[in-house]
Amino acid sequence: MSKTILHIDLDTFYVSVERLNNRELHNKPLLVGGTGDRGVVAACSYETRGFGVHSGMPMKMARELCPDAVVIRGNAGDYSKHSDVVTEIIKEYVPTFEKSSIDEFYADLTGMDRFFGCYQYASEMRKKIIKETGLPISFGLSANKIVSKVATNEAKPNNQLKIDEGLEKPFLAPLSIKKIPMVGDKTYQTLRNLGLRQVRTVQEMPMEVMQRVLGVNGGVIWKRANGIDNTPVIPFCERKSISTERTFDKDTIDVNRLRGILIAMTENLAYQLRRGDKLTACISVKIRYSDFNTYSKQMRIPYTSGDHILIPKILDLFKNLYNRRLLVRLIGIRFSHLVSGNYQINLFDDTEEILSLYNALDYIRKRYGDKSVLRASGMGAKTIGRMHNPFNGLPPVVLAHRKL
Repeated sequence: MSKTILHIDLDTFYVSVERLNNRELHNKPLLVGGTGDRGVVAACSYETRGFGVHSGMPMKMARELCPDAVVIRGNAGDYSKHSDVVTEIIKEYVPTFEKSSIDEFYADLTGMDRFFGCYQYASEMRKKIIKETGLPISFGLSANKIVSKVATNEAKPNNQLKIDEGLEKPFLAPLSIKKIPMVGDKTYQTLRNLGLRQVRTVQEMPMEVMQRVLGVNGGVIWKRANGIDNTPVIPFCERKSISTERTFDKDTIDVNRLRGILIAMTENLAYQLRRGDKLTACISVKIRYSDFNTYSKQMRIPYTSGDHILIPKILDLFKNLYNRRLLVRLIGIRFSHLVSGNYQINLFDDTEEILSLYNALDYIRKRYGDKSVLRASGMGAKTIGRMHNPFNGLPPVVLAHRKL
């Protein structure tokens, strides 16, 4: 049976939510993201794109390109609520779907043509989402995920497009090679230096040529350019790591401040582990200096989720990694090698008081929020905290403005 894969994308999602909340922002150039000079554009309205603005751009540059733009910091909790409403509607309509980000979904409609017209069915679902949420949405429908994603991008803004089976290559052929998923700025420049501009040229080349130029990735890009993709729709993907990082508005050399932030980060991520019944066996610390050189160091440890075990080890990694002569721009930590399990009691070091303390603190956090109880040493890190359980099967909300 041939596949039928639907790709759904909420157009300029953060911008659309902000406009729902404030009608005065309609038809105005709008930037969502970091409001400081080191902030990054998390989302931008179509009105700003004519000025050369795009997501991921430094906010300072975006303001220079489009000085009339309204800049909004954004609210991750608000975006999550709107995303959840859309998710529930999709869940009602389709048998299998994958939520790949807060505003992007894939759905497998294979076999539904026996009972419904898949395109008509997807159109009705889109109309319901628009009616009940007020958010613009686009979709692409084809035989695989890659072609559907490209079709969605071609359908935008607020539209829909179907690519019939067998017409994948003709559809992709006239497009710019930059529209192939996985072709970033660096790869695009490499391909342009070879004289490649359109997907059609890649389709006419042997796969081996692309592999010689780009290695394994060259073969993947060649297949995508030819509309070949067998990636399944995955309803749930177990997280293998959790992490957090913060960029400073001004580079700092204040060691006490850095230690306090690392403690707050570790305390919060350890709570997330316990809330999700997870344990970590590998921890790492990341530092980016003012010259943009980035270094990290990791350590294997016995499986744990205890603050009193993780915090000293994180601080030891930081001590070994940190160069005191340089100003720090960014710090972060990461817990990986995650497995399911509850906190393992250490027969020699743990006491009944420590275990009771964890139970009490976690109960308070679940009821009143992540930041309701903090160590005194980490109280200076005001923006440390999560809006939801990172192990609930949903992708994280990405806002490019976590600053300290």
